[in-house]
Parts: sequence; structure tokens; C-alpha cells
Amino acid sequence: MSIEFESPKPIVQAQYVLKTVAEEMMRSKSRYFDEHEHEIPWDYIEFMHTAMKAMGGGSLAPKESASPEGRGDKGEGGNGKHPPIGYQLLATQIETLAWGDVGMYLVTPGGGLGAAAVQAAASSEQKAKFLARFGGEKPTFAAMCMTEAGAGSDTASIRTRAVLDEKTKEWVINGEKIFVTAGDKSITEYEKLGKGFIVVWASIDPSAGRAGMRAFVVEAGTPGVKVTKLEHKMGIRVSDTAAISLVDVRVPFDHILGSPTVEKTTTGFKGAMATFDATRPLVAASGLGVARAALEFLKEKLKENGIGIRYGLPRQKLTNIEREVIDMEIMLKSAWLMVMKAVWMADNKKPNALESSMSKVKAGDVTTKITQKAVEILGPLGYSREFLAEKWMRDAKITDIYEGTGQINRLVVARQILGYSGSELR
Repeated sequence: MSIEFESPKPIVQAQYVLKTVAEEMMRSKSRYFDEHEHEIPWDYIEFMHTAMKAMGGGSLAPKESASPEGRGDKGEGGNGKHPPIGYQLLATQIETLAWGDVGMYLVTPGGGLGAAAVQAAASSEQKAKFLARFGGEKPTFAAMCMTEAGAGSDTASIRTRAVLDEKTKEWVINGEKIFVTAGDKSITEYEKLGKGFIVVWASIDPSAGRAGMRAFVVEAGTPGVKVTKLEHKMGIRVSDTAAISLVDVRVPFDHILGSPTVEKTTTGFKGAMATFDATRPLVAASGLGVARAALEFLKEKLKENGIGIRYGLPRQKLTNIEREVIDMEIMLKSAWLMVMKAVWMADNKKPNALESSMSKVKAGDVTTKITQKAVEILGPLGYSREFLAEKWMRDAKITDIYEGTGQINRLVVARQILGYSGSELR
């Protein structure tokens, strides 16, 4: 078996096009939107929506049929000649945009985590219904509502309830969600936005624990849904992170993702975990885009000061700065290879819970270390707001926190390797 490291043509083309977007529309505005938190970058949003529509879609989302030659997916081998590359392409797109500005990447119109939840847990009919809107006339957002004040990493402890009204055949949802990425744009009626939605994880039977967990699509404009707070954050400041309350929110019976039955199985919880298996490598990719930005800037400034990296010399003959830069490059490349393995497995429909969490753990560590080390080596230049190095350090830390903290993902990795259940290893 051979390993091919040459990127397929669609990935190379995507990198070329998006690098221009990252440089001209994102990097050049990074400082402005960092200092004007929650101001909406309409030019970027509208441009990206138009561009994605022109490419045949309405969002940055993996195309199940994507292959290096653009032909259909036929199982694990793509079209029989070329393997599918949907998630690999998406990871590359995200890394490039995050290199431009990770906060602005997070306001790219499209399904985001909400669409990922639909992809993971919905029936084919529901996918067609809810995902089609992202190719509409207006840029549209979707978000996933999982975290609660008393249920962060322990997703099985959510308290939001969904009760079936037997008379109207509607689900009635009550609860509060916090730290919802793009929550405001997904449900607040902006004149320039299409009708988005949120995917709310709720329990239909608290006594059943994880078996009672289900996901519900709640449309923008549904009575009883309200953004109660926008978080003021250390990094990714242009991206809105919302707290959302749901009071007697009524949604149609068929807005429960997957089967409309309420049997006590773990299907609902597995749907939540399948969402994370698909998205954790993508979050890792976004963090590595930030790390690459910091490392490239560091090397540029070192070169301006006459400090080059002498590759190929024995380690003992290198200066300390040269060794540190080379170590940073090794960390970055090894983390990227872990991301590529996880998304390759997703493309080929292979279980990737272990690899997904491993890539997220590695990227969280690497992104934090590289951006901190860049600021350290740059000294006053790194700490100054004249350059973006300090911003990248602030933006980087979220990689180790959202989509499952580093600690939780280490638990997932340990359970997978050792064969323990969640109750056996906590």
C-alpha cells in the first residue's frame, strides 16, 4: 500500500482561490473586527454566499459525491476510480480561511454545526428539506444548541425538555442553551439574511438518560425563542456566541431529527456524537490555520532581522531560535497529518471517533503552543497590538475548548484505546 502526499486538483484550486479571499477580505480586516466585536462583516458574508452558490452549493459543507474528478461517490472508492475527498477538501478550505481570520471564518454563511447535526442525525427527507435553503438567494446560518449552564462537557446531563403535545402533534421545548456559535445570526431576523434555524438537543425522557436525548430543528422566527446574551470573548470576537432561551417553543412533529418515534434507544445520543466525529477534525483544521499564520509571520520577522533557519544541520549546531522554529514546524505538520487521517476516514465512511478526538487534542495543544511561542520570540513586537501575533494567541485558545475540551477528548481517546465505557473511565 502506497501513501500519496500530492493534493488532488480540487484541493489545490480551493487553496489558491481562498488564499486571495483570506488575504484581501479577512487578514486586512482582522484588527478592525477584533476591536469592533459582533459587528457583522457584510461584504465578506455576501461575497462568500455568492461564491459558494456559483460553485454549486450554499455553504462550506462536505459534498458526499465529491471526488478528485468531480464524479459521483460510489461507496468507499468514490466513483470506483477516485476516492471521495469531501471532508478533506472542507478541512483545507477551513484551514485557509482561518489563516486569514478564524473569527471571520466562523461567520461564513452556511450550515455550520447546525447543518452538521442534520447530516449526522436526520433522515434523507429531512436533509433535503433543511439543507436545501443554504443555496437560496440570501446568506443563511444554522447553529447547534447543546451546551447548558449545568451540562457542558457532560452532554448526557442536559435539562432542556421536549414534550409531545398529543392534541396538536407538536413538540413543546423548554430550556436554556449557552455558548451557541452563530446563534444570533441563525435565529434573529436580519433583513439581509435568509431564514436559518438552530438544532436544539433536548431530552424526551430525563429518566432514560442518554437514551432520551433527541435533536430538534427550530426555525428562525419561532415564538418563544430568544437570544438573551451575546458573549464578550477573549478571541474570535467577530463571531457571535449566544445564550438562547426556549420558552414553550412549539415545533412540528417531524422536526425531530431521525425517526419520529420516541423509543428509548441511544440513537439520539449517538447522533450527537456522530456530529462531533465529523466536525472535530474541522475545528482542528481551523486552529491549525491560526497556528500557520503565527508561524509564517514569525519566520518573516526573523528573516527581516537577518535570522534564517539553517535546515539540515545537526541539532546541536543550530541556535536556540532555529531549534524552536523547527520544532514548531514539526508540531504543525504532524497535527495536520492527524487531521488529514481523520477526514480521510470520514470521507471513506470509516468509524473515526478515535482519530477525530486525537486530531482535536493535538491541534488544541499545537495551536496554543505555537502562537504563544511566536509571541514570546517576537517579544515586544509580539505583545504589541501593532501586529496580529497577540490576536492569534487569543484566537488560538478556543481550539482547545469548544467542540469538546482537550480533557474530554483525552477521555474519549483513552476509552477508545482501552475499551472502557464512559461509566468505567471518567
